[in-house]
Amino acid sequence: MGFFPVILRICFLLFLVGFVHGLGANWGTQSTHPLKPSIVVNLLRDNGFQKVKLFDADAGTMKALGKSGLQVMVGIPNDMLAKLATSVKAAEDWVSKNVSSYMSKDGVDIRYVAVGNEPFLTTYNGSFLQLTLPALQNIQSALIKAGLSTRVKPTVPLNADVYQSPNNLPSSGDFRSDIHDLMVALTKYLSDNGAPFTVNIYPFISLYNDPSFPVDFAFFDGDATPLNDGGTLYTNVFDANYDTLVWALRKNGFGSLQIIVGEVGWPTDGNEHATIQFAQKFNQGFLTRIASGKGTPMQLSAIDAYLFSLIDEDAKSIDPGNFERHWGVFNYDGSIKYQLGVGNSQLIGAKGVKYLPKKWCVLTPQANLDDPKIGESVNYACSLADCTALGYGSSCNSLDVRGNISYAFNSYFQRNNQLQVACKFPNVSSAYLSMTTGSDPTTPSCRFEIMIAPDSTASSASLLSSTSSFFRIKIQVLTGLSAILFYVSTFM
Repeated sequence: MGFFPVILRICFLLFLVGFVHGLGANWGTQSTHPLKPSIVVNLLRDNGFQKVKLFDADAGTMKALGKSGLQVMVGIPNDMLAKLATSVKAAEDWVSKNVSSYMSKDGVDIRYVAVGNEPFLTTYNGSFLQLTLPALQNIQSALIKAGLSTRVKPTVPLNADVYQSPNNLPSSGDFRSDIHDLMVALTKYLSDNGAPFTVNIYPFISLYNDPSFPVDFAFFDGDATPLNDGGTLYTNVFDANYDTLVWALRKNGFGSLQIIVGEVGWPTDGNEHATIQFAQKFNQGFLTRIASGKGTPMQLSAIDAYLFSLIDEDAKSIDPGNFERHWGVFNYDGSIKYQLGVGNSQLIGAKGVKYLPKKWCVLTPQANLDDPKIGESVNYACSLADCTALGYGSSCNSLDVRGNISYAFNSYFQRNNQLQVACKFPNVSSAYLSMTTGSDPTTPSCRFEIMIAPDSTASSASLLSSTSSFFRIKIQVLTGLSAILFYVSTFM
C-alpha cells in the first residue's frame, strides 16, 4: 500500500472518530446466535466508536477488546449484587478476575465498572435497594486494594425514574421521594470517589407509555411546541429529562458531578412507534447533537453518552414490550438497518459473518387453515423463538394468515440451526403442516431471517434435544405471545 492511500485512510478514520467524539455503544449479548466478539469489536472500530458499555464480563468479549483502543465499561449483573454487597472478599475476587487480569494480561482499557443495571426500577419492587450501595462500596474498596482506583471508577447505571418533577418542569426536579435519602447517599459516595452519575434516558418510552405524548417532542429537529421553564425553552424531551437530573443533583449539593448517559436510543420494531424511520430520525438527531459538542440548557458542555444498542438481541425478555429485541443500530448479524452519519460518513456493516444455507421453513400450500394443530404449532414456535415482528404495528403485521404462520415456523427453524426436525410441525393427519423451501418468503416490509451459522456442533446438539421434545411437550400459551394467535385467528 502506497504512502498516500495510507494517509487517506488515517484521515478517514480520524474523521469518523471525530464526528462521534464522546459517543459509545452498548454491546448486549442476549442473542441465540451472537456474533463472534472479534467481529463486533471490528464493527465498533470500523464505525468510529471510541468506547463500549457491557452488561457483564464475558471472557470472550473481554479478550476480544484487548488492545482494541476501545475504552470499556464492564458490567456487573443485578443477580450478583447480593454476593458483592455482603462480601468484601467476593468483590476483591471479582475485580481481580474481571478487571485487573484483563487490564494487565490482555491490555483491555477498562475505565468504569457498572455496578448493577437500573437496580432501583420500581418493577423490581425494592429487591436491590439495600444491596446496590454496599456492592458499590465493596467494588470501590477492591479497586483501591488492586491499585486501580485512579484509573477505573465504579458507577451505577440508573433509570431516569430515580428522579421526577411534579409539574414536568426540569427546574422542579428532585430524586424520587421513596428513595430520596438512598439516592443522596449513593450520589455522595460517587462524588466523594470521583465517579460519575450514570443515567439511562429513553424518549421512546415516554411515547410508548403515554398515548397523548407529543410525538415531535421526542426528536431533535425543533418542530415541537417548546416547554417553557421560567424562560428556558425545551424543544425535545431528552434535554428536558437530562436537565431534570441536573436540577436534582444541584438541589442536593452535587451540581459539579459528571453525568454519563449510559443508554439512549430508539427501537426499530415491535411497536407502532418502533420503526426504522423514527429510529433513524432520533439517532441521527442525537448523533448530530454529539458531533456539534452542544449540551443542554443547564449543562452547556458536550454530552457523554452510549447509544443503545449496537446490535439486536433476539433472546431479551419482552416483558417491557416486544420492542426490547430491536434496539440495535445494526441487525442481529451486524448488517445495516439504516444509515447514520455526519457529512459524507456512513455506517459500515459487520464483516466476515457466516450464515446457514438459504433455506426457510414455511406452511405447506395444502395445509388447511382450520386444522386445530396450527394454533398449537404457532404458539409453540413463538414461545421458543422470536415472533415480536408479528405484533400490532410491527414490521410483519401486514402478512396474511399464511404469512404469519410461515414466519413463526421459520423463526423456530432458524433458531434451531435449520435442523430437519425443526420444520416438522404436525397436523391432524399423518402429514406435516410445514416444509422447507429455497424460495425467500421475505416481503418489502417483513424480513424472513436466515440465522448466523453456529461456531460449533455443541449448540446444535443441545438444540436438537429440545427440538425433539416438540412431540412430547404439552403446548403452553405464554404471556405476551397470545397476540400472535389473535392475528392468525383473525385471518382465519
